[in-house]
Amino acid sequence: MDLAHPPPASDGPAFYFDLGNPDAYLAAERVLQTMPVATEWIPVLASDLPGAESFEAFRCQAERDIVLGGFGTAIARRGLQPLRWPDPFPFDSTVAMLAATYAKQIGRTVPFALAAYRQAFAGGRALDTDTVLIAAAACEMHPTAVLRAIELRSVRDALAEQTAAAAALGVRDVPAVRVGERVFHGDASLPGAARAAAA
Repeated sequence: MDLAHPPPASDGPAFYFDLGNPDAYLAAERVLQTMPVATEWIPVLASDLPGAESFEAFRCQAERDIVLGGFGTAIARRGLQPLRWPDPFPFDSTVAMLAATYAKQIGRTVPFALAAYRQAFAGGRALDTDTVLIAAAACEMHPTAVLRAIELRSVRDALAEQTAAAAALGVRDVPAVRVGERVFHGDASLPGAARAAAA
């Protein structure tokens, strides 16, 4: 892909997410209700974006506790299931994102992503292969098909291409919502994206 010439953006808004990111989980739980028009969900590998938060670069344990504690407060305020941090956190989301890419190919992006997020951040499970299969089963994705898909080069290539295309369009981290040529980063920016989409 020629990153000097970004691919054309689709006409409608797009929501970019990585299943290992708790801020993207917060956004995912309300993007369907907040965005005034149909919004495409696009899985991307956050670690390959230019400004991604790693959740590993805290200066001390106190700083980590403050940042992570803020997510628990936000989740409680929104009436979601109580936050349970996956063990370990952060975790490698590659397998989950390959499964999400396959889910997108078969039209199950949203139910799979929400099921996987809830396994991770409400169930307290890192998204290893077994947990990914549990999330997949919740939205009627056959485990054999999922296991086959996450090994396919075509699925890996699709995830890499989606990630590169997102970066070329200005997505620096997840969550992000693109509306036309504007990119809104972070859960807190979702209302602004909704206003832009309604304009």
